Amino acid sequence: MPSELDAELMAIMDRLVAPGEPLECETTVRFGRKLPAFRQAPASLPALFDDSCAKHGSAEFLVDGPVRLTFAETWALARRVAGTLRARGIGEGERVGIAGRNSANWIIAYMAVLMAGACATLLNGWWTGEELCEGLNLVGCGLVLADPERAVRIAECNPGTPVIVFGHGAPESGLAPLLGPAGAAPLPEIGPDDLATILFTSGSTGRAKGAVSNHRSVVQATISYLAQTLMVLEHLTDKGDAPEGQPSALVNVPLFHITGEVPLLLQSFLLGRKLVLMPKWDALEAMRLIEAERVSYFVGVPLMSFEIATHPERGRFDLSSCKAFAAGGAPRPIDHVNLIRAELPHGFPLLGYGLTETNAVGCGNFNENYLAKPGSTGRASRPIVELAILDDDGATVPTGAVGEIAIRSVANFLGYWNDPAATAAAVTADGFFRTGDLGQRDPDGYLFIVDRKKDVIIRGGENIASVEVEQAIYAHPDVAEASVFGLPDARYGEVPAAVWLAKPGRMLSEADLREFLAAHLSPFKLPVRLWREEQPLPRLGTEKVDKRALRARYARRWEAATPDA
Repeated sequence: MPSELDAELMAIMDRLVAPGEPLECETTVRFGRKLPAFRQAPASLPALFDDSCAKHGSAEFLVDGPVRLTFAETWALARRVAGTLRARGIGEGERVGIAGRNSANWIIAYMAVLMAGACATLLNGWWTGEELCEGLNLVGCGLVLADPERAVRIAECNPGTPVIVFGHGAPESGLAPLLGPAGAAPLPEIGPDDLATILFTSGSTGRAKGAVSNHRSVVQATISYLAQTLMVLEHLTDKGDAPEGQPSALVNVPLFHITGEVPLLLQSFLLGRKLVLMPKWDALEAMRLIEAERVSYFVGVPLMSFEIATHPERGRFDLSSCKAFAAGGAPRPIDHVNLIRAELPHGFPLLGYGLTETNAVGCGNFNENYLAKPGSTGRASRPIVELAILDDDGATVPTGAVGEIAIRSVANFLGYWNDPAATAAAVTADGFFRTGDLGQRDPDGYLFIVDRKKDVIIRGGENIASVEVEQAIYAHPDVAEASVFGLPDARYGEVPAAVWLAKPGRMLSEADLREFLAAHLSPFKLPVRLWREEQPLPRLGTEKVDKRALRARYARRWEAATPDA
């Protein structure tokens, strides 16, 4: 039966969404169905920026090394950049790529692209030049805003791509090529049905696909996260354990990922939350910033909070301001949950489950409930998320049975850019997005992920399509057969590994193959081990490589060599 905390959280949410309250819901029609939506949601992301930056104007918003900007200052800079983009001919719906590491200037550029009426296309900053250009060409970007490192990669691969280079650090210098006069060039009116964002997702079919969302979907997803935050905040307030002062979050996940974009960045506008940016993950620096900036909320891949909890120098820092250590992107090992709570007793571990295609909304497991069911990603996020467990024919399976996890809400994406076949395969006729994850629900409605249907490796929250890595290996002229699969890792959760068979008479070394792959794959996609086989790879009755048998065989070798994996 539902826990005491479940009952309390449900009662709180009932109050938050009651008629006349700020989170009151209405119905909207999508997929031929009436779905719940937040009635008072802003019409677009620019409207959300306008309202929030006016409301929280003098409060500090962005802390990026020596750069410190209020909400009002951030909005004013974004308005100037948006005016420049309009003056350069950027029109409504045009795809504008953003390629760079996390920084205050990345956030200003993101805001400006949306304020100018364009579709913000968030390029993976870890991609190689080849991968960046594939993403740009896939969606037809008319312009790219890139930091110097990514601009060089793009130019080497596709020198004809229009790129404006921006830097990091002080906005007046870093954004100088984009900063026009205040108020120049009128901005368009943007509505909920206009295109807002394209984020890239790696599925089992190989190369990344562009997941497209309109403003309604992204705004509704942002408010869904706000609803969960307000629900937990009211619970903490009732217990006398609410964070004090302005909320503050550490930005240590990529802003080009859905977790960085929606629950972290966009929700912060609504909360008036200060964002403290890290250009690169480092547990020691994270603890220093948590203490110095009184960070109250931490989110990252599971590895990050675990590194803080087990860091030998943790005792040097006062981390008591941080009330939540949230994780997403991959499951936490069950033993990590209680360890984090024991080592960081001032805060609770949390877990969320969502996908790029659902704009990060899905399920959440909070506080004592997470400690009680550490293997679960929690219940569907009220009030807008519907969760289903489906069989191969799309029928709902009984409680406790395993099937494919599917999510439906007004926050779901529109589809994959220029790929109706992939969209139709991923979305049911009545609007459920089929996640490719296999799971089951217990009688209390808690979701447990048990396996993946898609052949995807999740390394520290980053999806790697094994077929993409296999294709890169097969591209070597000396390779006859190859198979790529994930192996367990204590640090990243899972890492890619590969086996290959050389063509008869060819003398291909691991070092030579690794050098070849490094020229075609991002570093995070490179297999940590490359095992050479001397016999043809095992096959199934369908003549496909028996990847499950290979994974089992090499997992034993891997575990023997890395006992902590």
